[in-house]
Amino acid sequence: MKQTGRCLLLFALVFAVPLAISGTLFAEALDITAVAPVVVTFRNNLPPIWLVTPFIALLVIIATGPLLFHRFWEQHYPKVAVGLGLVVACYYGFMMDHGLHVLEHTLEEYLSFIALIASLFVVSGGILIKIERRGTPVINALLLFFGAIISNLVGTTGASMLLIRPYMRINEGRLKPFHIVFFIFIVSNIGGALTPIGDPPLFLGYLKGVPFFWVFPKIWLPWVITVAGLLLIFIILDARAGAGDMKGAEAKGGVRITGRRNFFFLAVIIAAVFLDPAVIEGVPSLQELFHVPFGIRELIMFMVAIAAYNFSNPEAFKGNEFNFEPIKEVAYLFIGIFATMIPALELIGNYASSHASEFSVSRFYWLTGALSGVLDNAPTYLNFFAGALGKFGLDIATPEDIKLFAGGVGSPLQGDVSSDIYLMAISVAAVFFGAISYIGNAPNFMVKNIAAQADVDVPDFLEYIYKYSLPILIPFFVLLWVLFFYY
Repeated sequence: MKQTGRCLLLFALVFAVPLAISGTLFAEALDITAVAPVVVTFRNNLPPIWLVTPFIALLVIIATGPLLFHRFWEQHYPKVAVGLGLVVACYYGFMMDHGLHVLEHTLEEYLSFIALIASLFVVSGGILIKIERRGTPVINALLLFFGAIISNLVGTTGASMLLIRPYMRINEGRLKPFHIVFFIFIVSNIGGALTPIGDPPLFLGYLKGVPFFWVFPKIWLPWVITVAGLLLIFIILDARAGAGDMKGAEAKGGVRITGRRNFFFLAVIIAAVFLDPAVIEGVPSLQELFHVPFGIRELIMFMVAIAAYNFSNPEAFKGNEFNFEPIKEVAYLFIGIFATMIPALELIGNYASSHASEFSVSRFYWLTGALSGVLDNAPTYLNFFAGALGKFGLDIATPEDIKLFAGGVGSPLQGDVSSDIYLMAISVAAVFFGAISYIGNAPNFMVKNIAAQADVDVPDFLEYIYKYSLPILIPFFVLLWVLFFYY
């Protein structure tokens, strides 16, 4: 009882801090008085400033809950996420003229997001990979590079689930904390920056209207520089680690895959993503083909997830220690995030539109990155994406505006760069900086927990940051800023 009381008190304090300061900060930023939100809401069709409080509170609690009040968070996070989301949903449903339309659109985006994540999670859980070789610096680097590639096809979550256990098995007896850290850096985050399937922020951008094939030609060079540099550092560290007390796999051997049938399910998921006129011009829309406004692609993905769970090889699920807890947590948290971030997206877009001169590419890059490293990178991406669109007088709720923005339009400010550079900076920052902490991206904590359950020495939250991400990642991020985003 005492511990529960302390948890509740700490929860109340964490919730109260953003509640107390958020209204003041946003009011100062938007130059309005305490009475102004009601006027602005109906005159400009904007939500009141205080309505961003549930969003700020949810992000703060997501960041601190697993660390400061783990037991309370583990038991009650669904209630917290859904409850805060309902605050915003009720206000939009009953108080905003356009509220029902916004809520409907947000629900569609959430279903698209969770359909892709859940189907990839289940399908990858039914594929068990056993590598019959012992880990060496070169073998490990090749495995990490392979993970970086396939994360663009099965998502960072899918790639992490597929490879973390075989990666640990081939290195059993010589695993060091840096092995897990570099896996998180490369496979769980930066690797998935080349396609919208790769990482949640990019998929959300695709759902908003960013063309599917916009990402690769814009991001490939920063991706190559960062991944190659990290692999070089990893090989040096791994060579210094030595052979250790190697166990398990033979010195030479092949790769055994249990659950090959799931590659068919994986192909269906990818086909469902590509069968869209927004991806391949001329392909008939599934919605138009079946005469429904929304949901055919998502229905296919959910059906694939159900089929994969029922028909996958049980030995593969057992070998991967598969369970639904990780995807359950993602589903609850993101329904809260999608709902609570609605007013923040609208207000940031409006603010950036009226304060364009204060937002440079550098500011978007570093602010997006800093928040993506300590909060969830998907909503952070959308918030700053909305702000960048607002700078150019465009709207995140309008797909035509987003396509125009991604294609590159001139800035209203003399001497400024075109809009596609802003989107490139936000995209790189959201995906790459998600590796800065365990809470920057969904697979990070998943990989940490899997390694910890296998009795692998993994760094704690602060050690991960000060010993690995700050000294290793930040120099790369500074280099990318100087090369691409120093505007």
